[in-house]
Amino acid sequence: DMVHFDVMDGHFVPNITYGAPVLKCLKKAVPEAFYDVHLMISDPARYAQDFATAGANLINFHIEAVPNHVGQTIAAVRETGCLVGLTISPSTPPQAVFPYLDELDLVLVMGVEPGFGGQKFIPTTPTRIAAICAERTRRGCDTLIEVDGGINTETGPLCIAAGADWLVAGSSLFHAMDPAAVVNVLHSK
Repeated sequence: DMVHFDVMDGHFVPNITYGAPVLKCLKKAVPEAFYDVHLMISDPARYAQDFATAGANLINFHIEAVPNHVGQTIAAVRETGCLVGLTISPSTPPQAVFPYLDELDLVLVMGVEPGFGGQKFIPTTPTRIAAICAERTRRGCDTLIEVDGGINTETGPLCIAAGADWLVAGSSLFHAMDPAAVVNVLHSK
């Protein structure tokens, strides 16, 4: 349904992945996909336009990367024409996104520490999702909730039951004997 594109800078997280030129090539090869770009980088506002130009439809950035500039970063991403997502790491309380909920298209809740695939799902993640879902309902806003990290056929349904709208599945798909079966289970919830 979409491509979740992880961008890591080796500074905000201790790993390095793709940049805007790779996204541009991917967008050219698969133009019909929705590109959800997850910036795990120290200065997301600086690179937002590059990723928007390369083909991002939605740009997520970490609240922990810009704790004193969240509103400015939301505005910078919005100026690119992309949808805006705010990401929280497992150690960040869900209430940290509440002041921005009405300005966001999406909140991304990390189910693992950002930076490396294949980690074990943190069991408190559904509780964190439920807190954001309750606040979303209380406010009557339609901000989507996405979960990334440790999503599989067992954890995905737990996240959906807690209020998640979108699931990011990586290792559970790419290491599966039958990836289509994993997708079918996750879509059926």
